[in-house]
Amino acid sequence: MREQNNASGEEAPKGRFHSELFDWGEALLISLAAVILVFVFGVRIIGVEGNSMLPTLQDGNQLLVSNLFYTPEKGDVVILTKDSFMASPIVKRVIATEGDTVDIDFSNGTVSVNGEVLEESYIAELTTTQYDVTFPQTVPEGCIFVMGDNRNHSTDSRYGELGMVDTRYVIGKVLMRIFPFREIGTVS
Repeated sequence: MREQNNASGEEAPKGRFHSELFDWGEALLISLAAVILVFVFGVRIIGVEGNSMLPTLQDGNQLLVSNLFYTPEKGDVVILTKDSFMASPIVKRVIATEGDTVDIDFSNGTVSVNGEVLEESYIAELTTTQYDVTFPQTVPEGCIFVMGDNRNHSTDSRYGELGMVDTRYVIGKVLMRIFPFREIGTVS
């Protein structure tokens, strides 16, 4: 039974308070569920560890990453994981996708995809460090070839233990840097 203030049928202040409290609680739970769904299925926040993506990304940057309806494309900065390589996620740039042929001329520091030298304004220096993978390499179906922007200080697809990366290991594309606050913005 509801308490009544007067003969007009208005609820007493106590009843109105309980109703509003219930409405606020319900709104809070729905909002919390929506945020959880967005972060589980849509976007994540992942931190950068190390200097392999200098000058584009710095150690300690926090990134907003999405995998919603995402297919890796050349030039994308992605977060990936490959337990046989490293337990924690790593950040790299997609250089080539399935069917592309990658060649690196370590003497002049250039990277070519399908016979065209890449214009790479984002790299720290020319690519002169060679690991155990020989070139040219053709990217297998369902895989990508990734490299760090700090080419001579990045362990990437030139290193056999990481090698070509199955696209199922891609956590998502980096949408933007969200920390430090003075550097908030998109990553390209």
